[in-house]
Amino acid sequence: MTLHWKLVVDAADPHAQADFWADALGYLVEDHSRLIEQVLAHGGAPVEATAERHGRRAWRDLAAVRHPDDPYDENSGAGLGRRILFQRVPEAKTVKNRIHIDVHAAPGTKDAESERLRRLGATVVREVREQGGEWVVMADPEGNEFCVQ
Repeated sequence: MTLHWKLVVDAADPHAQADFWADALGYLVEDHSRLIEQVLAHGGAPVEATAERHGRRAWRDLAAVRHPDDPYDENSGAGLGRRILFQRVPEAKTVKNRIHIDVHAAPGTKDAESERLRRLGATVVREVREQGGEWVVMADPEGNEFCVQ
């Protein structure tokens, strides 16, 4: 049996994180507005649980990105393939990630890709050159480490 999964990332600002990662990966920010309007119409959530984002209603404490080529549920807007969900948490990040994303740049473009990600709001943590390869350790706008190879 194969299981469906998504990567969930704790965030102080899930919408800013979703925007960064959508730009970084070429993904789409999921549009949950259709589901939200249905839930609100049936009294399933208070309007305070939502926010206006990109000209549409979004969950205040959740945002997600999905690969543009993967299927998605038209009712909920949720991706059914490669997907990252960002959820608001009250505490700040305090230690090194135990899991991270590796971004694979096209051959010969690692430096240019690292610079593009820096312009989007990432920071360079360190550059690694080892016998096994070279990569750049970066941090997204909330300090979550990821690597560019």
